[in-house]
Amino acid sequence: MYKNEDGLRRLLMAGSAGAALVLSLASAPIAMAQDSAAAADEDAAPAIVVTGSRIDRKGFEAPTPTTVIGETELRQGARPSIAQVLNDLPQFRATQSPASTVANTNSSSSAMDLRGLGVTRTLTLLNNRRFTGATDLNTVPQGLVKRVEVVTGGASAAWGSGAIGGVVNIILDDELEGLTIGAQNGVSSRGDGYRYGFDGTFGTKFADGRGHFMIGAEYQKDEGILDRNSRKNVGSANIFTPAGTDARPILVRDVNASNTSLGGLITAGTLRGQTFNSDGTLRPFQYGSMVSGTTMVGGEGVATNDEYSLTNPYQRVNSYARASFEVGDATFWADGSYSRIWAKYPFYAESGTYTLSASNPYLSDTIRSQLAAAGESSVRVGRVFEDYGYRTFGYYRQNVEGSVGVDGSFADGKWRYSAYYSHGENRNMQSYDNQITGTNLTNALDAVRDSSGNIVCRVALTDPTTACRPLNILGTGTASQGAIDYVFGNTARVVYTTKMDSAGASLRGDLFETWAGPVSVAVGAEARWEEQVTNSLDATSAARGFSRFNFSPLDGGFNVQEGFGEVAIPLLDQPFSKLDVNGAARYSRYSTSGGIWSWKLGLTDRIFDNLLIRVSRSRDIRSGSLAELYTTTTTSFTTIVEADENNVQRTYSITRYGGGNANLKPEIGSTLTLGAVFTPTFLPGFNLSVDYYNIKLKDAITSLGAQDVVSGCAGGNANLCSQIVRDSAGAPTTIYTTYINLAEYRTKGVDMEASYTLPLNKVSSVLGGTMRFRGLATYVPKVIIDGVNRAGDVGDNVSYGTPHWRATGSVNYTNQDVSIDARVRYVGGGKFNHQLDIVNNDIASRVYVDLGGQVNIDKFTLFANVNNLFDRDPPLTTYGAIHYDTIGRYMTVGAKVRF
Repeated sequence: MYKNEDGLRRLLMAGSAGAALVLSLASAPIAMAQDSAAAADEDAAPAIVVTGSRIDRKGFEAPTPTTVIGETELRQGARPSIAQVLNDLPQFRATQSPASTVANTNSSSSAMDLRGLGVTRTLTLLNNRRFTGATDLNTVPQGLVKRVEVVTGGASAAWGSGAIGGVVNIILDDELEGLTIGAQNGVSSRGDGYRYGFDGTFGTKFADGRGHFMIGAEYQKDEGILDRNSRKNVGSANIFTPAGTDARPILVRDVNASNTSLGGLITAGTLRGQTFNSDGTLRPFQYGSMVSGTTMVGGEGVATNDEYSLTNPYQRVNSYARASFEVGDATFWADGSYSRIWAKYPFYAESGTYTLSASNPYLSDTIRSQLAAAGESSVRVGRVFEDYGYRTFGYYRQNVEGSVGVDGSFADGKWRYSAYYSHGENRNMQSYDNQITGTNLTNALDAVRDSSGNIVCRVALTDPTTACRPLNILGTGTASQGAIDYVFGNTARVVYTTKMDSAGASLRGDLFETWAGPVSVAVGAEARWEEQVTNSLDATSAARGFSRFNFSPLDGGFNVQEGFGEVAIPLLDQPFSKLDVNGAARYSRYSTSGGIWSWKLGLTDRIFDNLLIRVSRSRDIRSGSLAELYTTTTTSFTTIVEADENNVQRTYSITRYGGGNANLKPEIGSTLTLGAVFTPTFLPGFNLSVDYYNIKLKDAITSLGAQDVVSGCAGGNANLCSQIVRDSAGAPTTIYTTYINLAEYRTKGVDMEASYTLPLNKVSSVLGGTMRFRGLATYVPKVIIDGVNRAGDVGDNVSYGTPHWRATGSVNYTNQDVSIDARVRYVGGGKFNHQLDIVNNDIASRVYVDLGGQVNIDKFTLFANVNNLFDRDPPLTTYGAIHYDTIGRYMTVGAKVRF
């Protein structure tokens, strides 16, 4: 099963160490964990706010579909963060995770993306309120999570801006009691991707049960997977367009640069096609089997894709604490959280094409003579600087947050109120080491001999005190350390701090009784202040002095004040029909864009206690985020395909720059959901729901992919053409993808969910335990971006590409001592990019099988898990397949003990 014995050894040794730590701390029995999503007895349970609505009347059912992720789903797959747990669900797209941010500067963030609408259109809450850690759910200790409620429809009227795709509400276990300590570790079947961690939670009551305190913390280290070529179909695979007027692009492995080499490749003139040996002599460059433009298949060239990591390494710590105390009918509470995630790892090597004078003293006499004979005064050299070290990317994110609040009731519990204030700060440091400073490189390449015959920088002839040292780029390992330090020994560094203050208050209760039941209302007000400031920025970046990566200052902010109301009116309460109408409205006034309304209307009808019909229509809004309005320049690399003047398609490697736009308008969404829930009384424990959604977005705020910019320009969009920078030959070199308001964004689909819980003693009195079956599926026929349907486009160079089908199915058996999980994940195939005429454009679907189990032995819980049991390879990809598993088979073992 294992392809690397060292990986097995590390897994077993670390697992034994973690288990030994836990076992040594044990002193009390552990109770079997029950599925926290199971419904409690309605008469015994207090009224609670369900995420789909602000109404908390017992028995009220929101018209907006809500999926609950309980204890069983939270442990499946042994995922390292809540975000990666949710990304296994078909309603989500894994837009941001440590496996999808490998070649850009998102720093291993894990944020949620419902419907593939983008992470900014999914509102993520913690215990019903916003928090600064929402942009990276690595900040939430998983041991404290009781359940996650996912609203899969527009919910801006209830919860505010950002809920166009839906709401993810992480509910913590605020009644936690006892001490639990755990350890786990994992490794891939190839012996890489090693990950280990420790966690602990503690909760207790005090003051005769009126007070409660809880705390939880985690530490995790993930070594990442730096070698992309260790996985099939990743590495240097890319789109390649063969030469020829009838050639079509093709996805192919081992695509490398044909205009650079490790020792330096002469790209023009009489010596074109010659590369330098370490001693400065020339030899023919080994081109690949096919060459077209600046790329080729095979050969001795270098592919930037080879240099990126497959998954990013990181270390993190996070913690959360909460204290509450009852005073009469009110409960006062305060909580605080601290998290930190950091890493430093190789990113990629500097490269480029540079012009040297034909009299450069590092050129041999023979070469200078050949250039002179050809009448050439300069020589163009393409160079990859792997021999002087990769550019190294480092980051350090720290999130600190604190909140206070009160929840209470009056009028004999008929009215309930809540109020809170929260302040959070996220400090984000990013750095690039081993950067080329553009001016220094220009000076160092301009080498001459001084009056003593020494090779020096030309500037040294007039400035003997200069720090410049001449750089020899002809052959690997030929540069002096002084020249390397002068050109490469620089670091780009920036520190940003994002702050958010939020406050809110709400009142909920029943206004009066009608013939069908109580009319319930919820009213409230919220305010929020957000800002981002640049704490420090290196001088070279401020002057845009680095050759490629220059950080930019980011300073800006906004505030918003909101008022909202919601009402639920029962119209009929009969055995054959229980009909409710629900309405909500919110007015938001933004300092950046003025006032705007959002609203929702809904209806539910429960028929004979077997069938629930639900429908809702909402107007949802979202104002630009800090990142979209003011973000610093972000940089990534990719390839695009464009037709030349002869309508021949060519492939180009380009640099992509993103950034903010302070002139963005708010986007407005219109969401329709229609659905039914079947819970037959003749089959207790069975639930089936089917929901249709249709979302239309006006003035959508987005940053297009590089290929989308090129395709849009070719289609006549002059605004997109202005975002492309070309070289003297007209080839694209740089594409700017700053945030803009698009004219149209529409998506629709169908969600399906079925579950069945079967206590086995109902089958036979001699059987024990419970079987639980659950299946979720989403079908997406349309994701239309400015008239282009991206549903079924699953390539990695497509913005908003979404498989037509995604599904998960699981079977779980649980008794007092054992729990066994089996899960199947299905990801549909489609086209890599239907707008490109790629030879092998079709991508097949993938089915992944996961197995897991845990055993309770007295006071201990031991568990193990295998993801992608059959080691399914990802499809051929150019950058990183967010829809498919690129890691392969991955094993996790661990142990927990509860006091």
